[in-house]
Amino acid sequence: MLMIRFQRIGRTNDPAFRIVVLEKERAAKAGNILELLGTYNPRSKALTLNEEQVKHWIAMGAQPTDSIHNLLVNKGVIEGKKVNALPKKTPQKNEKKIAEEAAAAKVAADAALSAAAETAALPDETSAAKVEETEVPAVVEETPAAPTEAEVIAEAEPAPEETPVA
Repeated sequence: MLMIRFQRIGRTNDPAFRIVVLEKERAAKAGNILELLGTYNPRSKALTLNEEQVKHWIAMGAQPTDSIHNLLVNKGVIEGKKVNALPKKTPQKNEKKIAEEAAAAKVAADAALSAAAETAALPDETSAAKVEETEVPAVVEETPAAPTEAEVIAEAEPAPEETPVA
C-alpha cells in the first residue's frame, strides 16, 4: 500500500519536512521514496506542493497520513473533514454513542431484574411456619448506664486519710 507522508529533513530543533510517496512498510528516513510531492516548514507554515501529483497519487490509491490529510484539507487540495491525528492521546467523545450505550445498559439491567423476579420461587406457607418456629429470639444485653458527675468526682478524689489519735 502506498502512503503520502512526511519525511523529516530539518536540523535538530528546526524541523522541516518533505512530502513524499512511499510504501507503507518502508521507513520514511530510509530515503527509498517513489516521488517527492513538496515540502513543509511547520515554523513558517511554508508549503510547496505539486497539487496535480497529489491528486494523481490519491487517485492511484495512495493513502495520506492523518497529518497530511489535514494539511491538504486546509489548503483546499482535497475536500472533506479533518481527522483526529492523535486518537490515542485525545479521544473524541461521541455524546450520542455514549447516550445510546447508557440506554442499552439500563434496558439490560431492567431485563435482568425482571428475569430474576420471575425465576425466584415464592415460599409456601408451610416453610414460612417452619422459619417462624426455628427463629431464635434476639438476646439484648443491657449496657451499664453512664456514671453521673458525682460518681466520677467521688472516684477521682482520694479517700481522706485517717489521722491517728494520740
